[in-house]
Amino acid sequence: MTAEELGPAFVKFGQMMSMRPDLIPQALILELRKLQENVHALPFSEMRPVLDESLGQPHGKLLADFDETPAASASLAQVYFARLHAGGRAVAVKVQKPGIGKTIEIDLGLAAWFAGQLDRRIERFRPYDLPSIVREVRKGVLRELDFRLEAGNQAYFNAVNPYPDKVFAPEVIKELSSERVLVMERVVGTSVGACRRPKERMEELAANGATSLIHQVLVDGFFHADPHAGNVIVTHDDRLAFIDWGMVGHLTPRLRHALADFWIAAVEQDAERLVRIAAELASSDARPDLRAMEQEVMLALREEFNFASGRLHLGRAMLRMIYVFGTNGIPLSREYSLMAKAVFSIEEVGYKLSPDFDMRVYAKPVLEQLQRERWGPRAILGSVGEFLKASIPGLRDVPMALRQLARRFEHDNLTINLQHRGLESLERSVRMAANRIALGVILGSLIIGSSLISRSGTGPRFLGLSALGTTGYLISAVFGLYVIYDIMRHGRHR
Repeated sequence: MTAEELGPAFVKFGQMMSMRPDLIPQALILELRKLQENVHALPFSEMRPVLDESLGQPHGKLLADFDETPAASASLAQVYFARLHAGGRAVAVKVQKPGIGKTIEIDLGLAAWFAGQLDRRIERFRPYDLPSIVREVRKGVLRELDFRLEAGNQAYFNAVNPYPDKVFAPEVIKELSSERVLVMERVVGTSVGACRRPKERMEELAANGATSLIHQVLVDGFFHADPHAGNVIVTHDDRLAFIDWGMVGHLTPRLRHALADFWIAAVEQDAERLVRIAAELASSDARPDLRAMEQEVMLALREEFNFASGRLHLGRAMLRMIYVFGTNGIPLSREYSLMAKAVFSIEEVGYKLSPDFDMRVYAKPVLEQLQRERWGPRAILGSVGEFLKASIPGLRDVPMALRQLARRFEHDNLTINLQHRGLESLERSVRMAANRIALGVILGSLIIGSSLISRSGTGPRFLGLSALGTTGYLISAVFGLYVIYDIMRHGRHR
């Protein structure tokens, strides 16, 4: 209730924190999870202007049997059921809440200030890097405000999905969808929590969801980043429908390969390898204590992903490890955090469907396939071919460069320029010391010569003193005083 009163941005934060049992007490987790499905709904009278404006005409001309009672209400939008006038197809209409953009901006500004205060004032919050989290949430939420991106994500998933008979995303009616309204096929089914099937069928549903997510992450590099129980529907024909594609993750081939190594190391309980992989992925120049990190990672694995104790929560273990890496100056990318949250979410769905759910069983064949693709003969030959393609153009220029170098040797016009850096101060010091030594020799010679002239008594005399000797003494005194003054002014180091 507090999150709802604070505004939609805080509802979104509450939904995210409900997926972090490694940070939040279980009692609070249970309350925050209510935000996944039970957000307070606005009356349709407030939603109608947004719907009609986006459709370009009163919704009744395009949609029949429109049920003004929302089927679902989220932080940013509400979903209604209707039928298309053309063809009578059952559809779900997702309508953005009015004025939500401005409200989100204000809420996120407040959240950013609050996160900054916590980060500066409370030391134990600093490892979480709350300001960065708020910035990332801001990017994600602002993208979610454009339903055209969500429509594109759903269409792309259906295009690359290899298991359409097991999992799918609702088909979007593009001609009726816009930035603030999304019209898609209506998915008829039940929530994961309310699903009632024979045990074998429930296990198969859990396997389908896990297999799909693993394929999304490790093979496609494009995955639903928030597949919690409220975003997964079990249809009447026993398929899983992933809905709410506003938040997705993207992984490059390099990140996918590193993630595969990460999962294999986690299954093998290899803390040292996990730390090494994380250090290689990090963009930070920090030099953490790797031994201490290994101990913390091993503790996280033993408590969350331990075969002996029967605790096989890979997603929870990955969330804990990301925190361990962050506290030691190795922040991983946002995509890894999204992936860990997605794995945790699908594990939660899996355990609701089948108490014996084990993510390893479904990850193993995909990991083995990925390793064959990376290190098989075809992959190695391909890498060699790419290397040769990149190298051969440059190798063609090598003979000409060698001939030019030989000609320069032959004509004795090869010049090598050497430049020493950082020796300028030493050069100045040596030059000044040499000047003072030369001046000291000159002064000493003047004094000795003047003494010899004065003692010999030769030359003109003034007031009984040798004029030449006295002049030499005076010149020596002037230069000597100057040297003393210069040393005292610039210091002995000069």
